[in-house]
Amino acid sequence: MSDSTPRPSVLFVCVHNAGRSQMAAAFLAHLAGDRVEVRSAGSAPADTVNPAVVEAMHEVGIDISAETPKILTAKAVQASDVVITMGCGDTCPVFPGKRYLDWQLDDPAGQGVDAVRPIRDDIERRIRALVNDLTG
Repeated sequence: MSDSTPRPSVLFVCVHNAGRSQMAAAFLAHLAGDRVEVRSAGSAPADTVNPAVVEAMHEVGIDISAETPKILTAKAVQASDVVITMGCGDTCPVFPGKRYLDWQLDDPAGQGVDAVRPIRDDIERRIRALVNDLTG
């Protein structure tokens, strides 16, 4: 990729921005580095990231303890090339010309780390495929 080629930008959206979208954003940032611009947001953000999600990510060497849930804005969607939704339904704004993917994933809210691990692993598999797709 030459310096003149803009980096693809990906936005992950779920309701609370406390679990699935945080894991996905962390995996993409970890695996793609600076080759991809990463954002995450929620339609109704929680106050904090789910502690079981933080623990599950820590187990695979990724620290998201300093992350905070962010509100979804139309500006964030407009600034992204790919928008990946995770169970936010009709609350996700749709703009023409964007690539949308909807990932059906269990919601880790209220779950312990044992229930979060398979969700984490599913997200990691999807992110690895996405990185290959975006960066060749």
